[in-house]
Amino acid sequence: MANTLDLSLDFVKVTESAALAASRWMGRGERDAADGAAVERMREALGNMAISGRIVIGEGERDEAPMLYIGEELGRGGVAVDIAVDPVEGTNLVANGLPNSIAVMAIAERGGLLHAPDSYMKKLAVGSKAAPYVHIDAPVRENLEAVANALEKPINDICAVILDRPRHADLIRQVREAGARIKLISDGDVDACIATAIESTGIHIAMGTGGAPEGVLAAAAIKCLGGNFMGRLEPRNDEEAQRAIAMGFGNLDRVLSIDDLVKSENVMFCATGITDGDLMHGVRFFGNHARTHSILVHASGTVRFIESVHRLGARPSR
Repeated sequence: MANTLDLSLDFVKVTESAALAASRWMGRGERDAADGAAVERMREALGNMAISGRIVIGEGERDEAPMLYIGEELGRGGVAVDIAVDPVEGTNLVANGLPNSIAVMAIAERGGLLHAPDSYMKKLAVGSKAAPYVHIDAPVRENLEAVANALEKPINDICAVILDRPRHADLIRQVREAGARIKLISDGDVDACIATAIESTGIHIAMGTGGAPEGVLAAAAIKCLGGNFMGRLEPRNDEEAQRAIAMGFGNLDRVLSIDDLVKSENVMFCATGITDGDLMHGVRFFGNHARTHSILVHASGTVRFIESVHRLGARPSR
């Protein structure tokens, strides 16, 4: 992956391009238009890179939106990599002008990223200090207490992030009964999971059920940061279950460790904010320029926050 590391800033330019394109649609209520614009820019930027890239996790399949499809080959030739992408993680967030939408990508050597089915996954994510002490099958209170002890905080200082869904009513009740605080989010759990591994966010644990492909993206960043991510597939129907089995997931009840989800030690993660969030600022326009804020994480554990100013061409007609 040495050559890939040399290209790390070029990968950031890919997520920047997608974020800039999607941000034009912020608050306009057109989620597919935002997604399509980001997909087009991301595909173009990856196609111009000196890589032999293969998409192993694409986006849009669940919603029949524009997609970078699984198996798509991109690049002008060069180092062989597998790529997981979500050009707009949180399309509803962009459409409604809400926080925490990002353009996101994980890159690893061939075979390094799990090809997750388009299904639901139960998830548990924490940062490095709490990583050895939690388990996805442990009681909710026990995990919260483990995080509190690891961080040397009282449990009422611990903040759990959970998708605001009816299916999480019992989980939310248990967290509240344990005395921890909760941040409920409407969409976009990749950003939320990663936030647990960066101390300045004030988010300490992510729990609940969300998309399995998004779980792999989050796990890639968390592995670089030394945190812990665990998952278990939770198909919503027989069709999803059979598809997962056909993809090689023989035991759907087994716990997927972070090393199952991200098999390679040579992995890189980058994301650019579209709207303001816990990790990054969103795209901000001024004059004939725009400012982007991105995160770049290497397997070495190095975290870079990158602020870029882009000179813009003619604005699109409205």
